[in-house]
Amino acid sequence: MSKTKIFFASDLHGSERCWRKFLNSGRHFKANVIVMGGDITGKLIVPIVEQAGGVFSCKFHQAKMVHAGRELEELEGAIKNMGYYPVKMSPEELRSFADPKLRDELFKEVMLADLRRWLDIAEEKLKGTGIRCFISPGNDDIWEVDEILKSQSVVEVPDGHRIVIDDEHEMIGVGWSTPTPWHTERECTEEAYAKKIDRLVTQVEHMGTAIFDFHCPPYGTGLDNAPALSDDLKAKTIMGQPDMQPVGSHAVRDAIQEYQPLLGLHGHIHESKGLVRLGRTLCVNPGSEYTEGVLCGSLLGLNGTKVEQYQLITG
Repeated sequence: MSKTKIFFASDLHGSERCWRKFLNSGRHFKANVIVMGGDITGKLIVPIVEQAGGVFSCKFHQAKMVHAGRELEELEGAIKNMGYYPVKMSPEELRSFADPKLRDELFKEVMLADLRRWLDIAEEKLKGTGIRCFISPGNDDIWEVDEILKSQSVVEVPDGHRIVIDDEHEMIGVGWSTPTPWHTERECTEEAYAKKIDRLVTQVEHMGTAIFDFHCPPYGTGLDNAPALSDDLKAKTIMGQPDMQPVGSHAVRDAIQEYQPLLGLHGHIHESKGLVRLGRTLCVNPGSEYTEGVLCGSLLGLNGTKVEQYQLITG
């Protein structure tokens, strides 16, 4: 039987349903370690505007009107499950948020408040279970996320650190990505990425049983294929099909090929779920379908220098 069983997922981007599934994954799959590989927070606010008579208007997929009570609660839940932040406001407040500065301040306030609420849920579900929970911020997560993650007793943050998983396995983490067209929070050059990795690998005691928790997948492995984009950031197609190209990190691939850890945990590229080997290293990208409220993950059973169990899970 595997000594350590890991459930790994990544790129929830604010989906409440996926978050709750992730927190339940340890008990459900009898995993003693759960790992979230980055990009936790959502990307936008959905205004729900209060009208007269206890009615609210909202443009979510399509314009709709809902009444206070159950209808409103169901709408808010649907928005949260897709990874967005529902915010009730007056028509006057909505107009004021035409100011980009006010809009950005509100978004940050709502995002961080929701993350604190998520971590309270984590503490409620995981405290006393013996399940260890590792969460790294990803390239899409703002800097304020770090202190919030570190403030929770049930969450450990591998990003930039070496963490001992058990008496045989250790993990190092890099939550950054190489440059993207969207210029997100935590991006750096390949050279800078390599330096982050090099600083951490010097701390690894036993590379044959080590885990690399690197948000960016290794270049050219099939775990990093994303649609090619035009200058206006629209996906290119060939014969009606997406024009896919590798966008992963050369630094990550080089490090895995040189050091040959036991396991590589990756995310970032939602479209390229899979399991591949680079030499002896098993590399995983579970993919992401967060907008559907579907949790994509991988179940991995470790025993010494072997990955005895590995499978992709969607549910």
